[in-house]
Formats: sequence, structure tokens, C-alpha cells
Amino acid sequence: MKVLVTGSNGFIGRNLCVKLSNIGHAVCCFDLDTSIDDLKKHLASVDCIIHLAGVNRPLSNEEFYDGNTNFTIKLIELIKDSRRIIPIIFSSSTQALLNNDYGKSKRMAEEILLKFMDETRNPVVVYRLTNVFGKWCRPNYNSVVATFCYNVTHRLPLDIRDADYKINLVYIDDVIEAFSKEILKISSSKQNEIKEIGPIFTISLGQLAEKIIAFSHTRESYYVPHFDTDFDRKLYATFLSYYDTDNFAYNLKMNIDQRGSFTELIKTLKDGQVSVNISKPGITKGNHYHHTKNEKFIVVSGECEIKFRKIGSKEIYTYLANGVDIKAVDIPPGYTHSIKNVGATDSVTIMWASETFDKENPDTYFEEVEIHE
Repeated sequence: MKVLVTGSNGFIGRNLCVKLSNIGHAVCCFDLDTSIDDLKKHLASVDCIIHLAGVNRPLSNEEFYDGNTNFTIKLIELIKDSRRIIPIIFSSSTQALLNNDYGKSKRMAEEILLKFMDETRNPVVVYRLTNVFGKWCRPNYNSVVATFCYNVTHRLPLDIRDADYKINLVYIDDVIEAFSKEILKISSSKQNEIKEIGPIFTISLGQLAEKIIAFSHTRESYYVPHFDTDFDRKLYATFLSYYDTDNFAYNLKMNIDQRGSFTELIKTLKDGQVSVNISKPGITKGNHYHHTKNEKFIVVSGECEIKFRKIGSKEIYTYLANGVDIKAVDIPPGYTHSIKNVGATDSVTIMWASETFDKENPDTYFEEVEIHE
């Protein structure tokens, strides 16, 4: 399908054009740098229009009506001139219900489009969007999420006038998914429709700031966010997208000695932690057991011998692991265990533990696997 996207250089437009191209649609773009003649050419062949173009931060109130209302009128005139039926998906705003100039200009555009449908049977679907957040949104413009994420990732202060003020948010990928699905069914639409897109997340400015600031601390604590909700997962993804490209990487603390090194990689609040163990050839580590804590060892480079002995027993069990035939080895509680590098090069083992290390209650007890009588 060939789809025209107006406002293609904007936040929603950029995400939408990438998505539509990914799923096989031919995308025609229209924005401020596109001529009306080019727009006419697009209208001669496109199968659907997603009308995102508009103004929300003008220098004067008149620009609201010029960008949101008058351009919609011009678009309809050009569609009429083309003598074609071209389904239209219009991106409006929940502010269309309010009595401000932005809301009124959007509401007028809605009414014009729906009247156009009544008169011509040209399918029209109106989506009233609340505050959209996600990657590529411009900070310090019209998105508090973008501004907070940008400021925190760049160590700038947050200006919060009313921490208790609540806002409604919708995630960019949910918007794009709704538009992508609407393209496939709008041609059969027979009635005027005004829709919303969910899920809608409600949060206070203070809570939003707390979450984003907490995300920034994970680099020092190694704790990844605990995604209690779908919103937390989407907000964290958005937050990461605001780091500068020269700030994607951050250092970890390597505990180094003559045997090799041990480095904590990731900690979680409820699901334990992941670490990496590097051992020199011939080095044995471990020789301890746990009562409740359990682990998984995954040798990704080199050759290791992992040994077990059940506490109170003399029988030893041995597993060989290497970076060629990668396997996970469970370390159950109640078994003293060790890992020895039996190769000629340094071994690298990824280790997951069911609990983050607590020096006050480590649940780790020394006992050699090999019994020397």
C-alpha cells in the first residue's frame, strides 16, 4: 500500500514512516520542505493519508489556525481536485475538547474532515491523542517526558512547578501500531469515528521525575529498573534514547587479583544478579555452598571443569563446559561447588545468582569439594 504521511519530519511522523517502511508500505512524505506541487503528485497515486501535520508551538495564535485548520482545508481541496477517494487518518488532540486556540483549531479541523466524509463518503477516522512520549521526541518543546529525560541524561536541573500535577501519557509505539492497523481497515469505514489510543498512563510530574532520576542512578548501582508496569518499561526505553552517542558506555568495577577477575554486571531488585568471572589457566574458584541461593554458570570462552559434592556426601560430580558447546550449568543449594580453568587461555564465565550479594547475609559457606583424608 502507498501511504502519504503529512508532518513526516515530526516526532510521530519520523517513527511512523520508519514503521510503515519496515512492514512493506511505500511511504510518501510531506512536510515544510515539500512543495504543494509534490503534494498534488502524491495525491494522484496514494492509497491512504495519515494527516499529522500541524502547529502546537506557534509564535502567534493565528498560526494555530493556519497550520491546523487551514492546511486541512487545503488538503481536502486538493483531494477533491484529484477526483479520487483517499481514506484519511487524522491525528487530533484531546485538547480539541478544550477552549484554547490549539484545541479549537484542532476541533475545527476535525469538523471539516468529518463534514468532508459526510458529503463525499471519503473515509475519515479521527484520533484524539493525549501527550505522546518515546524516542526522537524533541526536548524543551512540548513533551515533559522528553525534557525530563534530556535534562537528567545531561545532568541538567528539572524545573517542576507543581509536583502533584497529573498528566496523561501514551507511548509512541502504541500510537504507531494503532495507525498501522487502521490503514488496513479504514477503506471499509462507513461512519464518522473519533477514537483514542491506549493504554493511557496517568502520573504526577513529581512521580515522573522520581522515576527518571532513579533510572540515571542504575549506572552506579548496577541495578536495572524493576519493571512493575508496562509504563516503566516504556519510560526506561525512552530515557535511554536521550543519552548522547558518546555516553552510551559506562565503566564497571572489576575486582582483580592474581587469579583473574570478578565483575558484577547487572543487579535486580527481585531476580538476582549477573556477573562475569575471568580465571587464569589452572585457577580454581568457589569451594563453597549455599542454603537457598542458587546460580547458573555459563562458560562462554575457554574450558572449565565444574565440580559438585552434596554436603554430607563424598561422591563428586564433574561437568565440563567450554565456549564452543555453550551450556548452562545449574548450581543447586546444598552442593559445595568449584569451577576450574582447565584450558590454556583465560576462561570467561557468565554467572547468574538468584539473589544479589548481601555482605550481611551472604548465604555462602566455605567447604572444599575435594575431600583430603
